[in-house]
Amino acid sequence: MLIRHVSSCLFLLAFLGFASWGALKTGNDKQLSSTDPSAGDWLLYGRTSDDQRFSPLSQINEQTVANLGMVWSREMGTTRGLEATPLVQHGVLYTTGSWSVVYALDAKTGKQLWTYDPQVKRERAKFFCCDAVNRGVALYGDRLFVGTLDGTLVALDKRTGAPVWTANTADITKAYSITGAPRIAGDRVIIGNAGAENGVRGYVSAYDAETGKLAWRFYTVPGNPADGFESKAMEDAAKTWHGEWWTAGGGGTVWDAIAYDPALDLLYFGTGNASAWYRTLRGGGDNLYTASIVAVHARNGELAWHFQTTPGDNWDYDATQPLLQADLNIAGQLRKVIMQPNKNGFFYVLDRATGEFLSGTAYVSGISWATSLDPKTGRPIEAPGVAGSEAAMISPDPGGAHNWNPTAFSPATRLVYLSAKNSTQMVHVPDPKWKYDPNSHNEGLDSHEVPLHAKLDDMPPSTGELLAWDPVARKAVWRAPTPVLDGGGVLATAGNLVFQGRSDGILAAYRATDGKQLWSFDAGTGIMAPPVTYTVDGVQYLCLMVGMGGVPGLYHFPGQGPIKIGHGRIVTFALGGNAVLHPPAFGHQDPPVPVLALKASPQQVQEGARLFSTYCMQCHGAGAVAGALPDLRYSSKETLLDMENIVLRGTRASVGMPSFGTVLNAKQIGDLRAYILSPGAESAKAAEKPRTP
Repeated sequence: MLIRHVSSCLFLLAFLGFASWGALKTGNDKQLSSTDPSAGDWLLYGRTSDDQRFSPLSQINEQTVANLGMVWSREMGTTRGLEATPLVQHGVLYTTGSWSVVYALDAKTGKQLWTYDPQVKRERAKFFCCDAVNRGVALYGDRLFVGTLDGTLVALDKRTGAPVWTANTADITKAYSITGAPRIAGDRVIIGNAGAENGVRGYVSAYDAETGKLAWRFYTVPGNPADGFESKAMEDAAKTWHGEWWTAGGGGTVWDAIAYDPALDLLYFGTGNASAWYRTLRGGGDNLYTASIVAVHARNGELAWHFQTTPGDNWDYDATQPLLQADLNIAGQLRKVIMQPNKNGFFYVLDRATGEFLSGTAYVSGISWATSLDPKTGRPIEAPGVAGSEAAMISPDPGGAHNWNPTAFSPATRLVYLSAKNSTQMVHVPDPKWKYDPNSHNEGLDSHEVPLHAKLDDMPPSTGELLAWDPVARKAVWRAPTPVLDGGGVLATAGNLVFQGRSDGILAAYRATDGKQLWSFDAGTGIMAPPVTYTVDGVQYLCLMVGMGGVPGLYHFPGQGPIKIGHGRIVTFALGGNAVLHPPAFGHQDPPVPVLALKASPQQVQEGARLFSTYCMQCHGAGAVAGALPDLRYSSKETLLDMENIVLRGTRASVGMPSFGTVLNAKQIGDLRAYILSPGAESAKAAEKPRTP
């Protein structure tokens, strides 16, 4: 493990600034649960326990934002996705980069104080659905907590970065990983996991913040009934499953949103898709508690209530999108609500004490999987013919109308701000030959060509926008179209501003009341993460992680707009800032030149395309046109001739290229090589459509 320590002077200053662990255990519960902690710090993932991502700071406002400029930036030494929300306390900024590395920086200057590298084995990359990303740390007392890509929860001394304890949260022989930020509830650390596409069983766990001892675990899907059920909740859930679902794990992972209401002492989390994607391959049923918003009692992990947004999910409509808490006047009554813009295209408002469905409204155009929601129960009314064994074109696509990127709620405007995607489409074709394979991202999709693909290619392109949504009136107040499909997380402030980055590398400020763009900055690389704002020595700063990865950056699908792939960094701004950004060059400017004279039949190329789509595309891009990782079309002659050793024997596993020797053979490597070198590789990109979360 790599730890770079702060200087002794900094260590002493930090030590004098913190109380003992015993005092913090009682004092920090109130501090971190408060709905209005110190305005100058950013102590929680969503700034406050309600995750509203609203800052009362107003030094940067609609009148002064034109004078906003960069004051410092720091290259992160990676081309993979950066998705973290930095936390800031007493002038120190804590954040994470790719491969779960943790950084402590001077929030005013960007000077590195320490780093912690958990040294996740790079060969585990084949288990990751959506890049080697991490969404940040949790802060409690004198400790930081981070979940790592190998399923470990780590407690760090926030003054030095030294590990205090570690807890293995998952079976590392299976395809578990952690990408989400931990959540503090009382004196416990709550963490979920990812891996539903690779056939794992989802759950959320609570650990004692002081000792690292497991306090409780709530499974999101039932296991093998022959082994008994862990709870009444699992017994009830099993009635909604059919066949032998447990052989493929079941899915339902809690890979992102975890929220907490300290007044109700309830934890809320969204669950992912079932495995396989298609209900015809799972035997039908609602498949609880997948694609659901779930509330459990923080003290013991017992189920309080659940609401399933997409019963029997057939299209990868995870319910893991951000969960916002607010108190809203609905029908003349003040209600404690929890809100979510779901992947499936509907914006949900629920009573967060009881789970009662209050409203659900389409917030994007082009939804085709459902005609409406039942006004009393919120259960979707599916369109005819969308979930059978035949091919169907469905919108939204698996990327969703909105995904994990954080949203914001402004108490001043009473609006929710989020990135939204309209009329995204995908051809769904369940594969009747599907079998669980832990070594591939095979969700049960039949990737063979069907006539609908041609129709899909001729449809108008999907569009992206920054959306301001009124959750009480259930309508958009304004929409700010963007030139790209994928927008990053957002921040709202008392300066009547909303900040958002985009996949083309532009960070923009909008007037919160009407959506007019007031300021922009080219950050050099695409942006997925949300900005945060804080003060040091009376100066307000705006800071965010810049790095394009995840599904948009790795798969690099066509029709997304001008995605800017490149090196990742942190950028920080203040009024009057005049620092200049010099992004390092990335990628290739000229077309690839063949380095091997290869004779291959059309059948070989076609088989290579199929294999590439199944095993390689999730890292090396649709049509072999890479995004954030190496473009295989530019491989050297030596690399192409050495593909058997690289792919089958894992000779480059230490740098993130895992072995596929258990699922591929030498002949198939030849087919892959033929496809990569074929003139059709790039043109085939146009036929590929998003199909992962």
